[in-house]
Amino acid sequence: MSHRPAPLPQRHGLDPARLKLPAEGPWTTIRDHLAERLSRLPAGRLDEMLAEGRIAGENGPVTADTPFRPGAFVWFHRDLPDEVPVPFPIGVVHRDEHLVVADKPHFLATIPRGQHVLETALVRLRRDLGLPELSPAHRLDRATAGLLLFVTRREYRGRYQTLFRDRRVTKEYEAIARHDPHLDFPVTVRSRIVKDRGSLTAREVAGPVNAETRVELLEHADGRGRYRLVPATGRTHQLRVHMNHLGIPILGDRFYPTVVDAPLDDFRRPLQLLAKTLEFTDPVTGERRHFESKLTLGAWESYADWSGGGEAGSTARPG
Repeated sequence: MSHRPAPLPQRHGLDPARLKLPAEGPWTTIRDHLAERLSRLPAGRLDEMLAEGRIAGENGPVTADTPFRPGAFVWFHRDLPDEVPVPFPIGVVHRDEHLVVADKPHFLATIPRGQHVLETALVRLRRDLGLPELSPAHRLDRATAGLLLFVTRREYRGRYQTLFRDRRVTKEYEAIARHDPHLDFPVTVRSRIVKDRGSLTAREVAGPVNAETRVELLEHADGRGRYRLVPATGRTHQLRVHMNHLGIPILGDRFYPTVVDAPLDDFRRPLQLLAKTLEFTDPVTGERRHFESKLTLGAWESYADWSGGGEAGSTARPG
């Protein structure tokens, strides 16, 4: 069942949060219930939001005296966290009636979550392109750069998301890592990867294989290799875990083999992993689609710039 339309417009490209009131309870007013449910709000903030008309029900703004209605819905815009601007642009590789294919820079999250809300690919593109229904068909880690496919309207969303769910999209990545002359390529890494709730990193464990990646060495120079990675599955951090499995962790990886704590405003030495190509049969038009990132990886183009930590070497760059 689809959600009923929100009575509040988007704000900064964000839809309002939606809450369903309990079927029963001791509250006289909606405010009484929200005071318990939104108890993490600073003192007085709930009353400010009510006074500003920032909370709405199906019949209009909620006030401090609006009676509690069991099972009703309310909508509101959450206060935004203080965010560090990500100082890199997001490119648009392709745009048509159904799709937007974007080139996401390193350090930009795909969707709002936690400390990243406005500084996400989804919110930036909704705002910049004037597409309020834009939604991602899949996701990339904040640390990974490259191709992201977005759907322009909600009625098309399911068909494109199903492509990724059913593994009917061919994806290729590029990575820069140490060159080990003792390793033979191409090689296919198969293992079981799990990621525990609340853990930053994933890990390989014994058990049935659930992750598979083909790794090819494209070229090497000065002790570094440029690799093509072709995942057959889509486990969290799969490519990073499998490169670390081979003993050649991706340059700039702050999770593998060791977690390196870094502040959110540290844009130096980004992970050298790029979502390079996407290929699939379009479920709406039936045509064969092929998209290729216009970005390149700084550690291969100029290792000195990338390793020096300056912003010129801190993200994928237009080729």
